[in-house]
Amino acid sequence: MTLIPELTILQPADKEGIDQPRTSEDELAVGKKRLYIESYGCQMNFADSEIVAAVMRNAGFATTSTAEDADLIFLNTCAIRDNAEQKVRNRLKHLTGLKRQKPELLVGMLGCMAERLKTKLLEEEKVVDIVAGPDAYRDIPKLVEEAESGQKAVNVFLSREETYADIAPIRLNSNGVTAFVSIMRGCDNMCSFCVVPFTRGRERSRDPHSIVRECQDLFDQGYREVTLLGQNVDSYKWTETAEESAPQPASAVTFANLLERVAQIHPDLRIRFSTSHPKDITDEVLFTMARYDNICKYIHLPAQSGNSRVLKLMNRTYDRPWYIGKIDRIREILGQDCGISTDMISGFCTETEEEHQESLSLMDYVRYDYAYMFAYSERPGTLAAKKYADDIAEDVKKRRLNEIIARQLEHSAQRNQRHIGQVQRVLIEGPSKRSDAELCGRNDQNKMVVFPRGQYQKGQYVNVLVTECTSATLRGEIV
Repeated sequence: MTLIPELTILQPADKEGIDQPRTSEDELAVGKKRLYIESYGCQMNFADSEIVAAVMRNAGFATTSTAEDADLIFLNTCAIRDNAEQKVRNRLKHLTGLKRQKPELLVGMLGCMAERLKTKLLEEEKVVDIVAGPDAYRDIPKLVEEAESGQKAVNVFLSREETYADIAPIRLNSNGVTAFVSIMRGCDNMCSFCVVPFTRGRERSRDPHSIVRECQDLFDQGYREVTLLGQNVDSYKWTETAEESAPQPASAVTFANLLERVAQIHPDLRIRFSTSHPKDITDEVLFTMARYDNICKYIHLPAQSGNSRVLKLMNRTYDRPWYIGKIDRIREILGQDCGISTDMISGFCTETEEEHQESLSLMDYVRYDYAYMFAYSERPGTLAAKKYADDIAEDVKKRRLNEIIARQLEHSAQRNQRHIGQVQRVLIEGPSKRSDAELCGRNDQNKMVVFPRGQYQKGQYVNVLVTECTSATLRGEIV
């Protein structure tokens, strides 16, 4: 899954809360205990926090936007690299002081860092009372009861079935326009650098009927965009029973089928998805995207490296020519303006200078709209940590990363300049960060567009003539 704290991101303004953790918002809490949630890492964590909020509301808790007002604090954590974990540990130091002032306060760790460290986390961080992995969120009220009685409470069991399909998420810090919808959990791809299969378990898909119902409910509530989430959405698969599929015969529902079902809810409901594994995205998905105007023409297709030998060490299951062929197919079916973004790692084990140059040349070939770029960080328990030496010096990793960043800045600016003089359909998400006199929203390619407020409101679609741009943002006037 993409979108990781502490990595370098060249993309439109921050929608997913990468630079700052997303927190819970205030609810009316007369006679109730208060829950505060801080989320770090990928979009999946933010979606999971909304599930946790729903579970805890049913247990009698209301949410608050400040840790100081809380009776219970959860940090929903990321373990994708060491910097992500250190960020959480630094946050725990602050909470230690808060707990001294308020001894009855309970602190819980959720998510991938909790799953990776398990009970060891309780030994290392005395302030932590509760540890719950990504598949244990239904059990949290019981864990809270155990912690309230003075015990340390842990559940890090990984499930083969849990999808939380029946839990209606509480939308935290929502703009009321865009929402995440989880369609599957876990990952079966054993990329050698990645800890996710060990912290989120095996792949399992959520039933399509519950997904469509959730998206329909969001549209009925006024939301106008959903992002379908999974570690690898293209491997989504659900086999319907005869009863579920009536009056049609029972069949397997693929990701392309699911996309079409959601797109048919309403033409004004815009659909995005993340993340796609290059080996799994199919022509069927691409043709479905082309068929429906409300499926955004944007694909996040992580390359990780531009060199075939390094890709083999990463266990990515494709090589450079195969990846380039997939890029060519996307642009053949969806056109040159289809937005494409990537992940790129600098300094993976044994990467040579020539192989690094191949990553830069792949970027030159594709010309990504934006990218998530970071230096390799060895994670305990991964296949790479077991099999390969982390043998690239940190200063070399950083220098290579800076070269990747510089190249992407050029490409982002070039790709944005293509839109100057074009009219873009934009879904308004709210005021721009810099001025209340301006509104902002995203176009089809997931690029942030800023324009004068006028009489328009969030949740409306507007046509904006793009007049100027930076490497991250388009600016224009409503026409």
